[in-house]
Amino acid sequence: MKTALIIGRFQPFHLGHLKLIEIAANNVDKLIIGIGSSQEGNTKENPFTANEREKMIKNSVNIKIPYEIIPIPDVNNDKIWVSHVKKLLPEFNVVYTNGKLERNLFSDAGIEVRSTEIFNRDMYSGTEIRRRMVSGENWEYLVPKGTAETIKRIGGVERVKGLYSV
Repeated sequence: MKTALIIGRFQPFHLGHLKLIEIAANNVDKLIIGIGSSQEGNTKENPFTANEREKMIKNSVNIKIPYEIIPIPDVNNDKIWVSHVKKLLPEFNVVYTNGKLERNLFSDAGIEVRSTEIFNRDMYSGTEIRRRMVSGENWEYLVPKGTAETIKRIGGVERVKGLYSV
């Protein structure tokens, strides 16, 4: 049984994240979605809490395989990060990532790593989406409907604007 791990900060969860999850879901039996930097929230770089990010994901993902969402706090030490992640999560045997650091760390630990096509990273980027929120530009088309609804429900745009004005 193939179980895949996808880790992201999801600040916010966007269509690039969704596409990665859908690709992984078509190639494995189970999926673990790790919310990275889960201890962070209400900051400029990480405006949404782990619970809010989990709601964004649950309201946006519609895949046919079982999946679970698990928070992963930072340890700020690349040498122990993979072992930290493995201690927190159920067993997984493949990691989907397009990040160079994550690819190297998991590969060095002997875990299979798969990457996918990068989906317009300039546009599908949490940084770009937050920038658009602050400047009043359209951002909603860059995120799944469930994410946009969650952000509106929690007053996320106003929060992001407030954090950027400090």
